[in-house]
Amino acid sequence: MTTPATRVAGTVPVAEAAVPDDFEGQYVRTLVDRWDELIDWDRRKASEQDFFVELLNGAEARRVLDVAAGTGYHSVALAQQGFDVTATDGSAEMIEQTRRNAERRGQSFRVLQADWRSLREHIDGRYDAIVCLGSSFPHLFQEADRRAVLSEFYEALNPGGILIVDHRNFDAIRRHRYQSTGNYYYCGTGATVTVAHVDEQLCRFQYDFPDGSTHHLEVYPILSDELSSLLIEAGFDTIQNFGDFQESFDIDEVDFVIHVARKP
Repeated sequence: MTTPATRVAGTVPVAEAAVPDDFEGQYVRTLVDRWDELIDWDRRKASEQDFFVELLNGAEARRVLDVAAGTGYHSVALAQQGFDVTATDGSAEMIEQTRRNAERRGQSFRVLQADWRSLREHIDGRYDAIVCLGSSFPHLFQEADRRAVLSEFYEALNPGGILIVDHRNFDAIRRHRYQSTGNYYYCGTGATVTVAHVDEQLCRFQYDFPDGSTHHLEVYPILSDELSSLLIEAGFDTIQNFGDFQESFDIDEVDFVIHVARKP
């Protein structure tokens, strides 16, 4: 998903910080080209196992909307498992990479660029499940936007459908207990990720690459309970939380928190 600000230094040309509400063109090509390197598809698959597939099968979901597809890892993985996938992202650069990755892996599904604040203007009908992964939701800085987007997700789901949304463990990060094991989501070994700044309204991650280039990505550091409350207020009636794919977890010890919410 696009980010509210991207700053690139080192050997990579500098891109000025973008307007936080602009979800188009905020990922520069130099960062998109490195994104799969950050993820490491094989290591990510090994860490996730069948976690998302089992959640979707348990909800009897077949039609799945990936609203922050990025370079397409989860869209491709779910399509390989037989789900009817639609992949969207606010970044034209990311969507282009999703198409290429799907083609390389022999998968064909609908791919489109869409601002998720007006999601229903771009999609066809409703879905059994929506996935919003890779800590994409925190790219929304305004509470009004967070509420509006959750409303869009809610309306785009069939009754009984589920929303799966995750984020980095900002509870720990805001208490300056940041850790990144490198075992989940961003499993690549070629970059070092640190927190350059964090307060109640802004978290700036720094990505340092072996060639000396540096990328800064800025997000809103949402707390786990804060997102759970927003989900309930949006109309979802069952919220289940996981830490690094485990239902029982210590909030100070995990990299990512995953919320699974059901529409009545």
